[in-house]
Amino acid sequence: MRHLTPKDAWAFVQARPDALFVDVRMEIEYLYVGHPPGVVNIPWYEYPEFTPDAADFVAQVLRAAKGDKTRPVVLLCRSAKRTLEAGAALEEAGFTDVVNVLEGFEGELDENMHRGTTGGWRFHGLPWEQM
Repeated sequence: MRHLTPKDAWAFVQARPDALFVDVRMEIEYLYVGHPPGVVNIPWYEYPEFTPDAADFVAQVLRAAKGDKTRPVVLLCRSAKRTLEAGAALEEAGFTDVVNVLEGFEGELDENMHRGTTGGWRFHGLPWEQM
């Protein structure tokens, strides 16, 4: 798995229109916190269980990739933690080009327990939208 900064990941997605850009956060995070344009939401886990189903996740990504395990898959979550597990599941299933977006969409918590102040997709001024 490769690890790219948010800016490098955005440049990669722009340069590789064949890349499948996947937001692995829960649907409510994707919709209401915001997401990059063009990203596909395939949650690693969902409320209320908060338990990943790796086989289902891999199957959904494989469908979105149209069965091509060599297609680049770029993974984004809140703070680049869920993407590590999700990416490992994809690689274990045979995906050969998996990219983790460092810092995630919102970044790590700061000293005041706030996200988005020290890193993340939005912090770096990259394009995003929300419901």
